Amino acid sequence: MKNFALIGAAGFVAERHIRAIKETNNNLLIAHDKFDVMGRIDSYFPNAEFFLSTEKFIDFLEDNPVDFVSICSPNFLHRTHIQMALENNANAICEKPLVLFPRDLTKLDNLMQATGNNINTILQLRLHPTIIALKKKIEEGPQDKIYDIDLTYITSRGKWYYKSWKTVQEKSGGVATNIGIHFFDMLIWIFGDVQKSTLNYYSDQKAAGILQLKNANVRWFLSLDYDDLSTDIKEKGIRTFRSLKIENEELEFSNGFANLHTQSYEHILNGKGFTIDDVAKSIMLTDDIRNAKAIGKTGDYHPLLNTL
Repeated sequence: MKNFALIGAAGFVAERHIRAIKETNNNLLIAHDKFDVMGRIDSYFPNAEFFLSTEKFIDFLEDNPVDFVSICSPNFLHRTHIQMALENNANAICEKPLVLFPRDLTKLDNLMQATGNNINTILQLRLHPTIIALKKKIEEGPQDKIYDIDLTYITSRGKWYYKSWKTVQEKSGGVATNIGIHFFDMLIWIFGDVQKSTLNYYSDQKAAGILQLKNANVRWFLSLDYDDLSTDIKEKGIRTFRSLKIENEELEFSNGFANLHTQSYEHILNGKGFTIDDVAKSIMLTDDIRNAKAIGKTGDYHPLLNTL
């Protein structure tokens, strides 16, 4: 049994980490958050210590060492909290994005080498059965084929979202990072390295572009805007739409997410977790997108741009 600490315990994704710690038969020793309503922990680890103060959290770790620190804090705090974990002689498990800026990867890699502790991240799409089957199919297909892909992800958010850190680019990384990085990682993992990235549109709410990979041309559209949903989707009372079309054939992967965080923890505990090297390409891509100049409706752009 390993002892865990968790930072960002009140966040949406934190419960998946708490459940994964429980389902892998390990122990949550301590949790930390600035928000003090933490009833969710009672269902899993009612005896876990909890601190609102970062200083008290660190003091506790100094006297009560843990094996892993799970990090579910806001994106802009990931690098600091990973550093905190490693400097307290613990391994880090961090939600995506691991960091916002490519330069931070080098800093963390150097710190990992200096402390001898590991950094892993969550890339659950790489563990999804449908995505694994797709990768196998592409690897066994023609090696010189260029696939035409349309990626559409609309996950509409309420008014609260626009008053949070999530829409501050310096804190979240912007829409391409905040809601798109796991899709970009998955596409690079399957279809090869980025050859060229073109940005057609970019705002706080949505972004669109064209991505040329070694074996794919990808038209992508990401949005937080409810108005981008089609009428039939809205009439069903659904606020999220996710679509991945490969050669005009829809890839259905809406299901199968139930235990992917637990699988991620199993891989990490067995020394097979996803590392800095695994995430580097998608972090560099989203940084390029964030700093690119949008060229408008030029080239073979995503068709949803015509609705803006």
